[in-house]
Amino acid sequence: MTSQESQSNIVKIAVVGDIHDQWEIEDGIALKHLGVDLVLFVGDFGNESVEVVRAIASVNIPKAAVMGNHDAWYSATEWGRKKCPYDRTKEDWVQEQLDLLGSAHVGYSKLDFPQWNITVVGGRPFTWGGHEWRFANICKERYGVTDLAESAQRIFASVKSAACDTIIFLGHNGPSGLGDRPEDPCGKDWHPIGGDFGDPDLAEAISLTITAGKQIALVTFGHMHHSLRYTKTELRKPIFTSPEGIVYLNAASVPRIVEGENGKLRNFSLVSLEAGEVTQAALVWVGEDFQVVKEEVFFERSANVS
Repeated sequence: MTSQESQSNIVKIAVVGDIHDQWEIEDGIALKHLGVDLVLFVGDFGNESVEVVRAIASVNIPKAAVMGNHDAWYSATEWGRKKCPYDRTKEDWVQEQLDLLGSAHVGYSKLDFPQWNITVVGGRPFTWGGHEWRFANICKERYGVTDLAESAQRIFASVKSAACDTIIFLGHNGPSGLGDRPEDPCGKDWHPIGGDFGDPDLAEAISLTITAGKQIALVTFGHMHHSLRYTKTELRKPIFTSPEGIVYLNAASVPRIVEGENGKLRNFSLVSLEAGEVTQAALVWVGEDFQVVKEEVFFERSANVS
C-alpha cells in the first residue's frame, strides 16, 4: 500500500478510558477483534499499578498513553506517601510505569505516526484537574515545569516538533473551556456543584496550536467520569465540538468492565479518522465472544454535499 493510499483510508482509533485496575488479557484480544489501528490510553491505570501498566505496555498495537493522578497516588502528595505500600527509598513505582511505557508515554512529549500522518501530543502528566495545580511537585521534580504557563509552552513545544500534519491531543484531564455545568465534559460535579474543572494549560496549548495553523482532529481525555456524583438521573456529556470543528472526547466510562446477563462487558471509545477529520466517535461494549453488543454513537460528521 502506498502512503497516499494509506492516508486516504479511515484510521480506527480506540481510546481506553480510566482503567482503575480493570484490565484483563481479554482487553488486548478485544482490541484485535475490533480491528483498531491505534490505541490511546488516558491514564489512571490504578494506584501506581505497575502490573497493569506492564500488561498494557505488552499490547502489540501502535499506542500512546499519558499518566493520570492515580498513577502517582503514593508519590505526589503527603497523604499518599503516608499510605504508600512500598519503601519509596528502595522502589519508585512511578518510574517503573514510565520505563515500561517508554516512548509510548507522551506526557509533555509526542509520538509521530507517519503511516497515518498523525502526531499524538500529550498533555500534562499526573494532572488532577482544575485551575489549582495539584500534584505540582512531581512535574517540577521530573520535568522541570514550575507553573501552568510553562506547562502550556512545554505541551506546545511538542506540537512545534510534530512531523505530521494532523494533531491529536491526549490528556488525562481535558482542557478548560468546555463548559462549567456539572454535566459538561470537564464540569465539576461535587460540592460545591458547578464550575469548569478543565486544565487551563492544555487549553492554552490548544489555542496556540490553532493560532499556528496546525490541524487538530481530536482532543481526548478521561479523569472526569461519565457517572456523576450529584445525580444518577443523567450522565456527563462525553463530547464537545468546537467552532473550528475539533472533536473533544471524554472516554472515562467507569467502571469500564461490568457484569452483564451473559458475562462480562468491557467498553472502549472508538474514533474514526478520515483525511485528518473525525467522522465518528462512539462508545462500544464488547461481550465475552469479543463482538460489540452495544454501541452509542456520540458524534457523526455529515457527509459534505457538493
